[in-house]
Amino acid sequence: MKSIREVIVVEGKYDKNTLRQVVDATVIETNGFGVFNNREKLALLRRLAAERGLIVLTDSDGAGFVIRNFLKGAVPKTQIKHAYIPDIYGKERRKNAPGKEGKLGVEGMRPGILLDALKRAGATFLDEESSAEHFSITKTDFFQWGLTGGTDSRVRRDALLKKLALPERMTTNALLEAVNLLFSREAFMEILHELS
Repeated sequence: MKSIREVIVVEGKYDKNTLRQVVDATVIETNGFGVFNNREKLALLRRLAAERGLIVLTDSDGAGFVIRNFLKGAVPKTQIKHAYIPDIYGKERRKNAPGKEGKLGVEGMRPGILLDALKRAGATFLDEESSAEHFSITKTDFFQWGLTGGTDSRVRRDALLKKLALPERMTTNALLEAVNLLFSREAFMEILHELS
């Protein structure tokens, strides 16, 4: 399985599941049009775009292009790449009927088509040596570090959000996801040490 440096943005969970069987990459869902009103997710996408770059891989129907164009306007063009799937008519196995335009979405594409789309978009493929083992930060870690479950946890999280230049309204779960996407465990430990 090939590793990709950029964060891949898809519309929904079925697209994400399909893609994660093809490439080793961070894949984030927009939850369809949900990203339009989700400031936390948009802030996270902007931050990830600045750190690693984004590849937008939406369906080839009208809704997919609305989402793609929204992201195109929300992220600097130097930090975003666009992967396009071909117009293939049919329906996904899990659905009773084809979509409104009758086209297969990302979830209905064969692995080779998705890989080709990512290559054409200019995805940065990492070789096996450069992809270091990544140890995730967990909710238990957050608890042990006083970021949850303590009397001053909220204050510590607020200070951390400010230091990381993340939105102050981020939930604990959103913060955990962001930290795991943006930092290695060691780098995050250094940041926590600086806050102490």
